[in-house]
Amino acid sequence: MVKHNNVIPNIHCHKKYLESSRGPLKVRLNLNQASKKKTRRLARAAKAAKVAPRPLQKLRPAVRCQTQRYSAKLRLGRGFTIAEIKAAGMTPKYAATVGIVVDHRRSNRSEESLAANVARLTEYKAKLVVFPRKRLNKPKAGDASIEDIKAATQLSGTVLPLAKPAAEIVMEEVTDEMKEFKAFTTMRVARQETRVDGYRKAVENRKKD
Repeated sequence: MVKHNNVIPNIHCHKKYLESSRGPLKVRLNLNQASKKKTRRLARAAKAAKVAPRPLQKLRPAVRCQTQRYSAKLRLGRGFTIAEIKAAGMTPKYAATVGIVVDHRRSNRSEESLAANVARLTEYKAKLVVFPRKRLNKPKAGDASIEDIKAATQLSGTVLPLAKPAAEIVMEEVTDEMKEFKAFTTMRVARQETRVDGYRKAVENRKKD
């Protein structure tokens, strides 16, 4: 018997790991992982060959993660906003034809995110090679030159991946101004000024009346 005042062991090992005359297999096994991995790889290769010379993936914006806890992290979003597309000198209809994802539901909350994604679109436009629709030897306005078309290759992987921030620690010399600065006192004064701001404005309004 077990020692001390613990829960009495009363487990039920009634799962059937082998098929028998009593019934089918009750435990789900993942014995097809290797074959599924091969199937996905072949499907990606077939899709890449089908859409060539276009890249397999599309351009996506740089957005911040949700909630205050993860808002410092930068990741790829669903699609560019209509404001970002227009600021980059394109239309949403044209952007969808050159490998840019457009999300009409997303909106910009800051000028920084708008400027960052517009710069991302501008960089993509500078590297973009637009093939003619019908004849490669007769490019129209907006199409790439014949030399660029011949030198173009299919891009594999993420289009314009996000640059990872440097993990190096930047060392800085401590100046006399930094030593004299009182962070706690500055914060307390600012907090107090914010608290009495409304009262001061009310007093000033009474004096004017």
